[in-house]
Amino acid sequence: MNKILNLPFKDANELKEIKAGDSVTLNGVLYVGRDQVHKRLKDAIENGNELPFSFYGNGIYYMGPSPKMPGFAIGSAGPTTSGRMDAFSPLLIEHGLLLMVGKGPRKENVREAIVKYGGLYLQAFGGCGALYSSCIKNSSLLAYPELGPEALLKLEVENFPTICTIDSYGNSIYGE
Repeated sequence: MNKILNLPFKDANELKEIKAGDSVTLNGVLYVGRDQVHKRLKDAIENGNELPFSFYGNGIYYMGPSPKMPGFAIGSAGPTTSGRMDAFSPLLIEHGLLLMVGKGPRKENVREAIVKYGGLYLQAFGGCGALYSSCIKNSSLLAYPELGPEALLKLEVENFPTICTIDSYGNSIYGE
């Protein structure tokens, strides 16, 4: 079944309507951060510092962009392996980051946090960086510019295709 999720979502109950295996089209604001951003977000939480964006209602995409192409908001924008964020994800989920987009399986402690806090893990399709680039209407630097291509970005996405890999109930397309 195809679901449309507008970001930021208004109520976490919207996520509970999406089941593992559902196609999910994202529209709105989606943040980009990989392992170095996740480490800084974790450190900010642990040190009581303000986060660069509110986790509530927002999602994060595990992606490393390539240089911008003429006529596009960003270069190739395919997903990166989500497992690299697994060391940080449970803490971020606990603090309200309920929507993650990446590729590949997640560790059991991430799945447990998704269930406990009612989140979702969506999978973007590997090898589709050009497709995802065409779904990004605007890209801007939000924080950590010193990280270069791994900086925290804010994207505006339209008709961004994903599939629900782990739903709020712990069901997974990986059959775990």
